Amino acid sequence: MAMILALSSEEASSVLPALNLLGHRVRTIPAEPASLVSAPESDVVLIDARTDLSSAKALCRILTTTGLSAALLVVVTESGMPAINAEWGVDDVVLSNAGPGEVDARIRLLTTRSSDDDGPGMISASGVTIDESSYQAKANGRALDLTFKEFELLRFLAGHPQRVFTREQLLSEVWGYDYFGGTRTVDVHVRRLRAKLGDMESLIGTVRNVGYRFTVTDVADNNTALIESDTPASGHKGA
Repeated sequence: MAMILALSSEEASSVLPALNLLGHRVRTIPAEPASLVSAPESDVVLIDARTDLSSAKALCRILTTTGLSAALLVVVTESGMPAINAEWGVDDVVLSNAGPGEVDARIRLLTTRSSDDDGPGMISASGVTIDESSYQAKANGRALDLTFKEFELLRFLAGHPQRVFTREQLLSEVWGYDYFGGTRTVDVHVRRLRAKLGDMESLIGTVRNVGYRFTVTDVADNNTALIESDTPASGHKGA
């Protein structure tokens, strides 16, 4: 359930009637930037552009320049749709007569996208570089050919350097709560990931009887007794 802040001279239920059939929390305030000063936090800001396109556009541009963190959704009529372009700086646009299914889907996508936008970037540690936006990873400049789950596992561990995670935690964070496989899946992917890291495989350290961690090579570890080499003298890799 999202928190929606509608900027309009009318109630949000009149601007976008489908909201009446959905369970989102909605609050309406005047369509003025000053109104946002004391407005509650929201996931989506809804702009009423049904009748005054020029004023709505100006309001949208003001909001985007103020560093608005919420997603911006504009409501227009069929005749106003051609006026919407990149200059508005909005995240999405919806027709005022859109059905509840479409409106709910758009709100859901907007809130998910807003959350995702906070995270993607670059992770760089111990010679490993991870580009979250392009799903590419490199080890000392060498591109790694990783599967999606291998990438996600490396990204998660490298994003929390030196922190130890149990297999259960990794299964939950990387595979998700709805994954029904066993923790052996984690071991298998760690082994494959190490193989692809090559001579940098020790970056994925094993903490005996606990789990795995991403080891920062330039940080001294006073507890090396806990860390297994994972490349025993016999040459057999363990996980």
